[in-house]
Amino acid sequence: MYRIAAGQFKAKCLKVMEEVRKYHHEVIVTKHNKPMVRVLPVEITAEKHKSVFGCMKGKMVIVGDIIKPIGEVWTADEHNLR
Repeated sequence: MYRIAAGQFKAKCLKVMEEVRKYHHEVIVTKHNKPMVRVLPVEITAEKHKSVFGCMKGKMVIVGDIIKPIGEVWTADEHNLR
């Protein structure tokens, strides 16, 4: 990932886009040193946002009994029980 000023991006847009596609990295385009947009290759974006379902598969471990009550009274929604 690297940053490029908006003026430089405008002048070298096609070259920068080709580098992003070829090397699979992202480029942050800045204006007055503030990030404005991010340029990403399509393949990376499509893989990252493929689906919400199953995206955390294999990344969590259940420890202990998740069904047994914890023994504490939760009062956050007590007003809804009246």
